[in-house]
Amino acid sequence: MHSRPGTAPTIETIARHAGVSTASVSRVLRGLGGRPDTVARVRAAATELGYVPNAMARSLRGGQSRQVTFAMPDIGNPVYIAMVRRIQQVVRAAGYRLLLHSTGADPAEELAALRALADRHSDGLILCPIRVTPAHLEELARSAAPVVVIGSVPEEVPVDSVRADSVTGAELAVRHLVAAGRRRIGLLNGPADTVPGAARHRGYERGLEVCGLPHDPALTSFGRFDAVSGEAAARDLLARVPGVDALFCANDLIAVGALRALRGTGRDVPADVAVVGVDNTDLAEACWPPLTSVDLGSQERGRLAAELLIARLDASGRPPVSRLAVQPRLVVRGSCGSTAGTTATHKEMS
Repeated sequence: MHSRPGTAPTIETIARHAGVSTASVSRVLRGLGGRPDTVARVRAAATELGYVPNAMARSLRGGQSRQVTFAMPDIGNPVYIAMVRRIQQVVRAAGYRLLLHSTGADPAEELAALRALADRHSDGLILCPIRVTPAHLEELARSAAPVVVIGSVPEEVPVDSVRADSVTGAELAVRHLVAAGRRRIGLLNGPADTVPGAARHRGYERGLEVCGLPHDPALTSFGRFDAVSGEAAARDLLARVPGVDALFCANDLIAVGALRALRGTGRDVPADVAVVGVDNTDLAEACWPPLTSVDLGSQERGRLAAELLIARLDASGRPPVSRLAVQPRLVVRGSCGSTAGTTATHKEMS
């Protein structure tokens, strides 16, 4: 016999079903024991009625909700889907549920996720911001629960972090394009005021410098980290600047848009224009031609962040802050006219 459809069993319904007082039911469900026959009857009634303990009540009682949150800029971006998969594996194995919060890259939403930790609906937070403001640093410093940042944070902020070396990754891409004979390499970037946007730009400039090529500001375009922006930026750049023979795109979504623009303007990839993306998402292999892309270790960053968070939740005392970095590698496919399936690291290209 279960409760009526649409109604959840309560302490009162369990007490009536077991023939005991509500106080007895409360003691048993709180793990405080009682007479053996009473405990047996209450547990049997709870099972028969389909009683599920309330997670928030458990958190107030025992200090943990057994839930952790992942706050990411865009749940539709394949990068964050890859992170979710690995984070989920780690937290599930540790006995936690994973809550997802898609912030839209809005700092206010990210700050709200940090402040919500005080409500104890979640035991900890993995935060992946693309902008880190002074308000972020203040909230991180006084967080009510453990936080791990996927990204870079200043040394003085006492939170664990896992970052990608985007600067080196962008340099890898440019050096590969130059080695393939390209000399007019455009950069299709996301917003300049974001952490990844700034890092891609620094790496692009460094790659040109290492290869002895001048930096032409006309070859750089800033937009959004999506395919629509990538297509518009590519069309604009190709129309404004003659002789562009390669495009380095700040993520795979931008690269998808760039490929669409190149097809629409009658340019062959890679014969006329080579294309490189960033993130090595599932999109890279699904494109035609398959997309050469810088792998920034999205899955690895997700795994490491989850392991750091679980370790801090399980630790006694205050362990030292961990700062981890995942090294990039270039995965070469047909969009550069190079041998598909090969990879390169910064050490190998040095």
